[in-house]
Amino acid sequence: MTDQQNTAEIWRLADAKSPAFFELSDRVWAMPELNYQEERSAAEHAAMLEKEGFRIEKGVAGLPTALIGESGEGGPVIAILGEYDALPGLSQEAGVAEQRPLVSGGNGHGCGHNMLGSASLLAATAVKDWLAANGIKGRVRYYGCPAEEGGSSKGFMVRAGLFDDVDVAICWHPASFTGVSKPISLACVEVEFTFRGRASHAAASPHLGRSALDAVELMNIGVNYMREHMPSDARVHYAIIDAGGIAPNVVQAQATVRHLIRARTLSEMWDLVRRVKAIADGAALMTETTVVAQQLSGDANLVGNRPLEEAMHANLIRLGGPGFDAADRAFAAEFQKTFSKEDIRASYGRFGLPVLEGESLSDDIYPLDYVAALSVGSTDVGTVSWVVPTVQCRVACYAVGTPGHSWQLVAQGLAPAAHKGLSLAAKAMAGVAVDVLSQPALLKAAKADFAAFRAENPFQNPISDDIEPPLDMAAH
Repeated sequence: MTDQQNTAEIWRLADAKSPAFFELSDRVWAMPELNYQEERSAAEHAAMLEKEGFRIEKGVAGLPTALIGESGEGGPVIAILGEYDALPGLSQEAGVAEQRPLVSGGNGHGCGHNMLGSASLLAATAVKDWLAANGIKGRVRYYGCPAEEGGSSKGFMVRAGLFDDVDVAICWHPASFTGVSKPISLACVEVEFTFRGRASHAAASPHLGRSALDAVELMNIGVNYMREHMPSDARVHYAIIDAGGIAPNVVQAQATVRHLIRARTLSEMWDLVRRVKAIADGAALMTETTVVAQQLSGDANLVGNRPLEEAMHANLIRLGGPGFDAADRAFAAEFQKTFSKEDIRASYGRFGLPVLEGESLSDDIYPLDYVAALSVGSTDVGTVSWVVPTVQCRVACYAVGTPGHSWQLVAQGLAPAAHKGLSLAAKAMAGVAVDVLSQPALLKAAKADFAAFRAENPFQNPISDDIEPPLDMAAH
């Protein structure tokens, strides 16, 4: 069978089962669950794996909502990564172009992970069926990865050795445009600094108190002054988790601040972490308090793999765009009315694309070597990419200009456009998997590219051995 025949067959297999996975995506959308609390969403994915005949392992890496489904025997191991966690405060009615929460303060799929996990599982299912139909040696694994939004589950899964025998990892993410993801992200760690001092009567005996809240404020000021003296693409964000109580006449004996520290590379990140910790120590010294730092999570920066990126791009070009129709475009245009011009321009800018006035949905495939905007975030896929050759794509599923982590994204999560993007993503990922399994030269090239990078770049997993998974995120 030729390469083109292989890809045509795998796409037919994906199309044949896509309706069931549209329904899976819609069910997960309707049960939005936060970091490490995705019991129902994980159960839905496990049930689909069971129905499709995968060998299932639940609770992997000590994470109750993480799972792996495998099919096939011998040969290369292809990992297809899925996610299904939601975000807080983004509850939203579907299909309505105005903010209308279903549950006040409730959760919502504001990053499209309902689509992400479903498409990845559809891709894995198509590859499973292709392996069985053609009697080919190889294994496909679906990795159900919880807590991408700040929980870094993939880092814990890497630490547990769950990728040690994997040959290639494939992933995707919903977006406004379609193309291969640029291997650019920020390495990051999330650290809580808890200061402890001494309570006292703030009026009668203020001299006896040692304010933990003062320490938090001094630390934050120190970090703000540091911003002038750190790499321009690094980021440090913070939130005060515990201000020490609501009584102003009591000197606060304990206070906690959470810092999210990001940098372009792992080495730059660890240097920045050292500096932030030194500032915390200084704040404790100035206030005669003590401080304890507790790391909660961490992600490495993404590592690219040129041979796999070229294979992914070729699949996307052959597939074409999601195939949006006039009804899809009219629906998206209603949401664009809720965006600012800056939202829309920034959406194009992230992919180095010229702004097209009046374009509500994009059916194009953006260039492989586009010039990415400097504004990037973090992902725990980065940690996987340091231990396995990894490739990702982005696929248009919603209106051009839709901000990430927004109610507008949630509202578009059940639309036909979302299903069309989901289907395209599944076929693109399955196509790359088949290319790797049927073309030994591609796998060899991908591994050589990966080995060349690692030979010059030492890896330190941001999830060290002494970090426990923050399973109860609400407690942090």
